[in-house]
Amino acid sequence: MEKIILVCCSMTGNTEEMADAIAEGARAAGAQLTVRDIMDAEAAELEQYDGIFIGAYTWGEGDLPDESLDLYEGLDAVDLAGKTAMAFGSGDTSYDIYCGAVDQFEAKLAERGANIMAPGFKVEFNPSEDEKERLRELGRRMAELQVGAV
Repeated sequence: MEKIILVCCSMTGNTEEMADAIAEGARAAGAQLTVRDIMDAEAAELEQYDGIFIGAYTWGEGDLPDESLDLYEGLDAVDLAGKTAMAFGSGDTSYDIYCGAVDQFEAKLAERGANIMAPGFKVEFNPSEDEKERLRELGRRMAELQVGAV
């Protein structure tokens, strides 16, 4: 079975709620899933997985949260070619840059060679029930993509 990692950080619990829905879908589809807090994850560790989810809330005017900087900067030293990846996170549309952390992680994953399975999933504040179901579906899809690749 292929392996998937889900790494995220959450301040208010909104991005964590998104991660929980993704994890639920991936596990329901039979994925071997590892979940890590972003502060406990090493960029090099991502090379050991076939599927990668990175979730982060957006801080201030479109910035990455401080606790995600080590992972983000560490991605410069990894090769993610052949991996399937996706970014997700929560934000607030009252700021000029909405969910900028999602965009930054998605761009970095692509730059490092990962195949982006779907555009970054952005949620204003906390996910609705409909958004949670779509997140579960993304978890299932990642698991099916990976299982189908075996």
